[in-house]
Amino acid sequence: MDAQPGKGLGKGMIIGAWVLLLVLLTLFFSRVLEERENPNQQPLGQLTAQGVREVELKRNPQGHYVATGAINGQPVVFLVDTGATDVAISEKLARKLRLEKRAGGFSHTANGVVAVWQTRLNRVSLGNIELRNISASILPDLKPADQVLLGMSFLKKLEIVQKGDTLTLRQLP
Repeated sequence: MDAQPGKGLGKGMIIGAWVLLLVLLTLFFSRVLEERENPNQQPLGQLTAQGVREVELKRNPQGHYVATGAINGQPVVFLVDTGATDVAISEKLARKLRLEKRAGGFSHTANGVVAVWQTRLNRVSLGNIELRNISASILPDLKPADQVLLGMSFLKKLEIVQKGDTLTLRQLP
């Protein structure tokens, strides 16, 4: 019995359509999950009538304030961490940002004592807030390696107000 001409082509097109659908669904849902993890991918700032720069951040489903910002003009993802003394950066990300390692030492973290190196960040920006000459720590095994802990070396220069699921950061003139 002879196979009908084009029958294999039809099966191939159906398989191709299913593969394309699965790829599109994967892309869509990965984007949805990314937006849930970081609801502040483009934090908008405003300038009040009193000249105060402020940025409002929304809390993610895990209860954290995650936002996209920049270090020395390079985009990074921040996790606001009032328990961190400095801005903390993984060694992998510090290499990518070309940060200079300075004096080393040890630091007490939630995960125990770890080796750290000090560095200075020329510019740290979040929305329309930008601060200069911020101290930071480089940690070899900080996880996730692509996320920066936005610690008190940055936050102490701002007014911080939390109401409900919103964190407002204000840079006074």
